[in-house]
Amino acid sequence: MKKYLILIAGPPATGKTYLIDQITNILERSIVITPDEFKIDMAESVGFNNLNEKQKLEVKVWEYYYSALALYMGVGKRFILSEYPFSDKQKGLLKELAEKNDYIPITIRLVADFETLWERRRERDIEESRHLSLIMNKYHYGDTLVNRSEADALITKEEFRQIISDRKYNEFQLGEIFEFDVTDFTKVDFNELFRYLEKL
Repeated sequence: MKKYLILIAGPPATGKTYLIDQITNILERSIVITPDEFKIDMAESVGFNNLNEKQKLEVKVWEYYYSALALYMGVGKRFILSEYPFSDKQKGLLKELAEKNDYIPITIRLVADFETLWERRRERDIEESRHLSLIMNKYHYGDTLVNRSEADALITKEEFRQIISDRKYNEFQLGEIFEFDVTDFTKVDFNELFRYLEKL
């Protein structure tokens, strides 16, 4: 039985979470593991008082993330899905885990025009559904912020542009690659991808 590690990659605000939800409806018995889930869980359970503590916590997040991947690969889950703005920083360990556990990696990379991404990112960060810990440098369980535009970890437009460029989010690839331009969601057709996945 072939086993697959399916990575939904690309810059923030490209719709990775939406796509992974669609794929789980296609691939039965798939397991989803995402770094942001661990970030939120750690923020809720441990919390942080400043940027330094937040960064230290994120080191632990990645340790738990890779451990979870190794665990599910070890028990032979056929489809493991993960979404994140992956970069070369994660590529080495992901490749190592896939090879060690005999998983075939597939990358689905979402890209879009920068100005469109920035507008989506700016709007998304201040939505109530966005977990507060992701836009704050101090957070503990139960914290609230009435005006989210006052969050102290909101990224600026130029910082966003720079991070996309520096981390080469638009270039990440591990294994076979499928790329979609999601500048206009109404024009994106994932049907060919879905048919491919159904045949795995």
